[in-house]
Amino acid sequence: MIREIQANVLLAPIKQPDPFFGLKYNMNIYRGCQHQCIYCDSRSECYQIENFCDVLVKVNAIERLRDELPRKRVKGTIGTGSMSDPYTPVERECRLTGRALEVIAEYQFPVHIITKSDLVVRDSEVLREINRVLAVVSFSLTTTDDDLARIVEPGAPSPSRRLQAIADLRAQGIHAGITMMPLLPFLTDSEDNLTRIIQQAHDHGAKYILPSFGMTLRDRQRAYYYDRLDQHFPGLRAQYEQRFGERYSAPANNVAHLQEVFYELCAAHGIKTEILLYSPPTTALQPRLL
Repeated sequence: MIREIQANVLLAPIKQPDPFFGLKYNMNIYRGCQHQCIYCDSRSECYQIENFCDVLVKVNAIERLRDELPRKRVKGTIGTGSMSDPYTPVERECRLTGRALEVIAEYQFPVHIITKSDLVVRDSEVLREINRVLAVVSFSLTTTDDDLARIVEPGAPSPSRRLQAIADLRAQGIHAGITMMPLLPFLTDSEDNLTRIIQQAHDHGAKYILPSFGMTLRDRQRAYYYDRLDQHFPGLRAQYEQRFGERYSAPANNVAHLQEVFYELCAAHGIKTEILLYSPPTTALQPRLL
Protein backbone atom coordinates (compact mmCIF):
# COMPACT_ATOMS: atom_id res chain seq x y z
CA MET A 1 0.00 0.00 0.00
CA ILE A 2 1.18 3.52 -0.83
CA ARG A 3 0.02 6.34 1.45
CA GLU A 4 0.67 10.07 1.39
CA ILE A 5 1.90 11.84 4.52
CA GLN A 6 3.12 15.31 5.43
CA ALA A 7 6.67 15.87 6.72
CA ASN A 8 7.23 18.34 9.54
CA VAL A 9 11.01 18.31 9.00
CA LEU A 10 12.88 16.82 6.05
CA LEU A 11 16.56 17.42 6.83
CA ALA A 12 17.72 15.86 10.09
CA PRO A 13 21.07 17.29 11.24
CA ILE A 14 23.88 14.96 12.27
CA LYS A 15 25.81 16.55 15.13
CA GLN A 16 29.21 15.52 13.79
CA PRO A 17 29.75 14.56 10.15
CA ASP A 18 30.22 10.80 10.23
CA PRO A 19 33.59 9.61 8.94
CA PHE A 20 32.10 6.60 7.13
CA PHE A 21 29.44 8.15 4.88
CA GLY A 22 30.49 11.77 5.34
CA LEU A 23 27.00 13.07 6.17
CA LYS A 24 25.99 16.32 7.83
CA TYR A 25 22.25 16.04 7.08
CA ASN A 26 19.99 13.04 6.59
CA MET A 27 16.99 13.14 4.25
CA ASN A 28 14.31 10.46 3.86
CA ILE A 29 11.54 11.25 1.38
CA TYR A 30 9.91 7.84 1.77
CA ARG A 31 9.22 5.59 4.74
CA GLY A 32 8.98 1.88 4.07
CA CYS A 33 10.45 0.39 0.91
CA GLN A 34 9.20 -1.65 -2.02
CA HIS A 35 12.49 -3.48 -2.42
CA GLN A 36 11.52 -5.64 0.59
CA CYS A 37 14.99 -7.02 1.29
CA ILE A 38 14.52 -9.85 3.78
CA TYR A 39 17.38 -8.62 6.00
CA CYS A 40 16.48 -4.90 6.13
CA ASP A 41 17.42 -3.23 9.40
CA SER A 42 14.72 -0.56 8.93
CA ARG A 43 12.09 -3.07 10.06
CA SER A 44 13.52 -2.67 13.55
CA GLU A 45 11.26 -1.28 16.27
CA CYS A 46 13.50 1.77 16.78
CA TYR A 47 12.51 3.19 13.38
CA GLN A 48 8.80 3.17 14.31
CA ILE A 49 7.55 2.09 10.89
CA GLU A 50 4.36 0.24 11.69
CA ASN A 51 4.16 -1.81 8.49
CA PHE A 52 7.29 -1.90 6.36
CA CYS A 53 5.27 -3.20 3.41
CA ASP A 54 3.53 0.18 3.25
CA VAL A 55 5.35 3.02 1.52
CA LEU A 56 4.68 6.43 3.04
CA VAL A 57 5.30 9.25 0.58
CA LYS A 58 6.18 12.67 2.03
CA VAL A 59 4.24 14.62 -0.57
CA ASN A 60 5.38 18.02 0.76
CA ALA A 61 9.07 17.03 0.65
CA ILE A 62 10.07 19.58 -1.99
CA GLU A 63 8.33 22.44 -0.18
CA ARG A 64 10.02 21.44 3.07
CA LEU A 65 13.41 21.23 1.37
CA ARG A 66 13.02 24.66 -0.21
CA ASP A 67 12.15 26.06 3.20
CA GLU A 68 14.93 24.32 5.14
CA LEU A 69 17.95 24.49 2.84
CA PRO A 70 18.32 28.31 2.70
CA ARG A 71 18.40 28.36 6.51
CA LYS A 72 21.29 25.91 6.82
CA ARG A 73 24.33 27.96 7.76
CA VAL A 74 26.72 25.02 7.44
CA LYS A 75 27.30 23.48 4.06
CA GLY A 76 27.45 19.73 4.48
CA THR A 77 26.70 16.51 2.67
CA ILE A 78 23.04 15.52 2.46
CA GLY A 79 22.62 11.77 2.70
CA THR A 80 19.62 9.78 1.60
CA GLY A 81 18.95 6.06 1.72
CA SER A 82 19.41 5.22 5.40
CA MET A 83 15.80 4.20 6.22
CA SER A 84 14.21 3.76 2.81
CA ASP A 85 15.68 3.58 -0.66
CA PRO A 86 15.30 7.00 -2.35
CA TYR A 87 14.74 5.12 -5.61
CA THR A 88 12.14 2.66 -4.37
CA PRO A 89 9.89 1.90 -7.40
CA VAL A 90 7.25 4.51 -6.51
CA GLU A 91 9.92 7.16 -7.25
CA ARG A 92 9.49 6.40 -10.94
CA GLU A 93 6.06 8.05 -10.82
CA CYS A 94 6.47 10.49 -7.91
CA ARG A 95 9.93 11.75 -8.89
CA LEU A 96 10.35 13.36 -5.47
CA THR A 97 13.99 12.30 -5.14
CA GLY A 98 14.77 13.67 -8.58
CA ARG A 99 13.10 16.99 -7.80
CA ALA A 100 14.86 17.16 -4.43
CA LEU A 101 18.21 16.79 -6.19
CA GLU A 102 17.34 19.77 -8.38
CA VAL A 103 16.77 21.88 -5.25
CA ILE A 104 20.02 20.61 -3.72
CA ALA A 105 21.84 21.61 -6.91
CA GLU A 106 20.39 25.13 -6.72
CA TYR A 107 21.82 25.62 -3.24
CA GLN A 108 25.13 23.94 -4.08
CA PHE A 109 25.06 21.29 -1.34
CA PRO A 110 26.98 18.01 -1.73
CA VAL A 111 25.02 14.76 -1.69
CA HIS A 112 25.59 11.08 -0.94
CA ILE A 113 22.91 8.72 -2.29
CA ILE A 114 22.73 5.12 -1.10
CA THR A 115 20.49 2.92 -3.25
CA LYS A 116 19.87 -0.50 -4.72
CA SER A 117 18.29 0.90 -7.88
CA ASP A 118 19.66 1.76 -11.30
CA LEU A 119 16.81 4.31 -11.55
CA VAL A 120 19.31 6.83 -10.15
CA VAL A 121 20.91 6.97 -13.62
CA ARG A 122 17.77 8.84 -14.74
CA ASP A 123 18.99 11.79 -12.66
CA SER A 124 22.57 11.78 -13.93
CA GLU A 125 22.27 15.26 -15.44
CA VAL A 126 21.43 16.93 -12.13
CA LEU A 127 24.02 14.74 -10.37
CA ARG A 128 26.65 16.11 -12.73
CA GLU A 129 25.56 19.60 -11.69
CA ILE A 130 25.80 18.70 -7.99
CA ASN A 131 29.19 17.11 -8.65
CA ARG A 132 30.62 20.60 -9.18
CA VAL A 133 30.52 20.48 -5.38
CA LEU A 134 30.36 16.72 -4.71
CA ALA A 135 27.96 13.97 -5.75
CA VAL A 136 28.50 10.41 -4.50
CA VAL A 137 26.29 7.44 -5.36
CA SER A 138 26.77 4.19 -3.45
CA PHE A 139 25.05 1.00 -4.58
CA SER A 140 24.30 -1.54 -1.85
CA LEU A 141 25.56 -4.97 -2.84
CA THR A 142 25.68 -8.14 -0.77
CA THR A 143 26.10 -10.56 -3.68
CA THR A 144 26.74 -10.53 -7.43
CA ASP A 145 24.50 -13.61 -7.86
CA ASP A 146 21.27 -12.40 -9.51
CA ASP A 147 19.44 -15.63 -8.59
CA LEU A 148 20.28 -15.35 -4.89
CA ALA A 149 19.46 -11.64 -4.94
CA ARG A 150 15.95 -12.40 -6.24
CA ILE A 151 15.37 -14.26 -2.97
CA VAL A 152 17.02 -11.95 -0.45
CA GLU A 153 16.17 -8.67 -2.26
CA PRO A 154 12.96 -9.62 -4.10
CA GLY A 155 11.84 -6.13 -5.14
CA ALA A 156 15.22 -4.61 -5.99
CA PRO A 157 16.94 -4.37 -9.37
CA SER A 158 19.44 -7.15 -9.90
CA PRO A 159 23.09 -6.80 -8.90
CA SER A 160 24.05 -6.88 -12.58
CA ARG A 161 21.86 -3.82 -13.22
CA ARG A 162 23.40 -2.01 -10.25
CA LEU A 163 26.90 -2.75 -11.49
CA GLN A 164 26.01 -1.42 -14.93
CA ALA A 165 24.64 1.72 -13.29
CA ILE A 166 28.03 2.22 -11.61
CA ALA A 167 29.70 2.05 -15.01
CA ASP A 168 27.16 4.49 -16.48
CA LEU A 169 27.66 7.05 -13.70
CA ARG A 170 31.44 6.70 -13.71
CA ALA A 171 31.44 7.34 -17.46
CA GLN A 172 29.85 10.71 -16.65
CA GLY A 173 32.44 11.60 -14.03
CA ILE A 174 30.21 10.96 -11.02
CA HIS A 175 31.73 9.36 -7.91
CA ALA A 176 30.13 5.92 -7.70
CA GLY A 177 30.96 2.82 -5.73
CA ILE A 178 29.60 0.08 -3.50
CA THR A 179 28.41 -0.31 0.06
CA MET A 180 29.17 -3.99 0.61
CA MET A 181 26.59 -4.47 3.30
CA PRO A 182 25.31 -6.52 4.82
CA LEU A 183 27.26 -9.72 4.45
CA LEU A 184 24.78 -12.42 5.46
CA PRO A 185 26.28 -15.19 7.60
CA PHE A 186 26.14 -18.60 5.86
CA LEU A 187 24.74 -16.96 2.68
CA THR A 188 27.01 -14.25 1.30
CA ASP A 189 30.00 -14.24 3.66
CA SER A 190 32.19 -16.61 1.66
CA GLU A 191 35.60 -15.65 0.31
CA ASP A 192 34.34 -16.56 -3.16
CA ASN A 193 31.44 -14.10 -2.96
CA LEU A 194 33.72 -11.40 -1.56
CA THR A 195 36.19 -11.93 -4.40
CA ARG A 196 33.45 -11.73 -7.05
CA ILE A 197 32.12 -8.46 -5.61
CA ILE A 198 35.58 -6.87 -5.71
CA GLN A 199 36.31 -8.16 -9.22
CA GLN A 200 32.97 -6.91 -10.54
CA ALA A 201 33.49 -3.58 -8.80
CA HIS A 202 36.82 -3.24 -10.59
CA ASP A 203 35.38 -4.33 -13.95
CA HIS A 204 32.63 -1.69 -13.73
CA GLY A 205 34.85 1.15 -12.59
CA ALA A 206 33.74 1.50 -8.96
CA LYS A 207 35.89 4.04 -7.13
CA TYR A 208 35.43 2.50 -3.70
CA ILE A 209 33.84 -0.24 -1.63
CA LEU A 210 32.61 0.55 1.89
CA PRO A 211 32.52 -2.79 3.75
CA SER A 212 30.54 -4.22 6.62
CA PHE A 213 31.40 -7.76 7.65
CA GLY A 214 28.08 -9.01 9.02
CA MET A 215 24.54 -7.84 9.71
CA THR A 216 22.30 -6.57 12.49
CA LEU A 217 19.64 -8.78 14.07
CA ARG A 218 17.22 -6.52 15.93
CA ASP A 219 13.75 -7.43 17.26
CA ARG A 220 11.29 -7.21 14.33
CA GLN A 221 14.09 -7.37 11.80
CA ARG A 222 15.25 -10.71 13.25
CA ALA A 223 11.71 -12.16 13.32
CA TYR A 224 11.05 -11.25 9.68
CA TYR A 225 14.45 -12.46 8.51
CA TYR A 226 14.12 -15.80 10.29
CA ASP A 227 10.66 -16.30 8.82
CA ARG A 228 12.08 -15.82 5.32
CA LEU A 229 15.00 -18.15 6.06
CA ASP A 230 12.47 -20.83 7.00
CA GLN A 231 10.75 -20.33 3.63
CA HIS A 232 13.80 -20.25 1.37
CA PHE A 233 16.67 -21.87 3.30
CA PRO A 234 15.27 -24.61 5.57
CA GLY A 235 17.52 -25.36 8.51
CA LEU A 236 19.55 -22.16 8.29
CA ARG A 237 17.58 -20.42 11.03
CA ALA A 238 18.81 -23.01 13.54
CA GLN A 239 22.42 -22.17 12.69
CA TYR A 240 21.72 -18.48 13.33
CA GLU A 241 19.98 -19.17 16.62
CA GLN A 242 22.76 -21.46 17.80
CA ARG A 243 25.53 -19.03 16.89
CA PHE A 244 23.99 -15.61 17.62
CA GLY A 245 21.15 -16.18 20.08
CA GLU A 246 19.50 -12.83 20.87
CA ARG A 247 22.56 -10.73 20.07
CA TYR A 248 22.18 -7.39 18.32
CA SER A 249 24.72 -8.15 15.61
CA ALA A 250 25.76 -11.19 13.59
CA PRO A 251 29.35 -11.02 12.33
CA ALA A 252 30.38 -12.90 9.22
CA ASN A 253 32.05 -16.29 9.49
CA ASN A 254 35.85 -16.09 9.49
CA VAL A 255 35.57 -12.30 9.73
CA ALA A 256 39.27 -11.65 10.34
CA HIS A 257 40.25 -13.65 7.26
CA LEU A 258 37.58 -11.94 5.12
CA GLN A 259 38.82 -8.52 6.20
CA GLU A 260 42.38 -9.44 5.29
CA VAL A 261 41.32 -10.73 1.87
CA PHE A 262 39.11 -7.70 1.27
CA TYR A 263 41.75 -5.06 1.91
CA GLU A 264 44.44 -6.96 0.01
CA LEU A 265 42.23 -7.39 -3.08
CA CYS A 266 41.00 -3.79 -3.02
CA ALA A 267 44.57 -2.56 -2.84
CA ALA A 268 45.57 -4.84 -5.70
CA HIS A 269 42.72 -3.53 -7.87
CA GLY A 270 43.22 0.12 -6.91
CA ILE A 271 39.81 0.33 -5.23
CA LYS A 272 39.53 2.70 -2.29
CA THR A 273 37.85 1.58 0.92
CA GLU A 274 36.56 5.01 1.90
CA ILE A 275 34.71 7.77 0.08
CA LEU A 276 35.82 11.27 -0.76
CA LEU A 277 34.65 13.46 2.13
CA TYR A 278 33.55 17.06 1.84
CA SER A 279 34.87 19.69 4.26
CA PRO A 280 32.17 22.37 4.66
CA PRO A 281 32.83 26.11 4.92
CA THR A 282 31.15 28.05 7.72
CA THR A 283 29.49 30.77 5.64
CA ALA A 284 25.83 30.86 4.63
CA LEU A 285 25.00 29.86 1.07
CA GLN A 286 23.16 31.65 -1.70
CA PRO A 287 21.16 29.68 -4.26
CA ARG A 288 22.49 29.27 -7.78
CA LEU A 289 19.86 28.60 -10.42
CA LEU A 290 20.46 25.74 -12.85
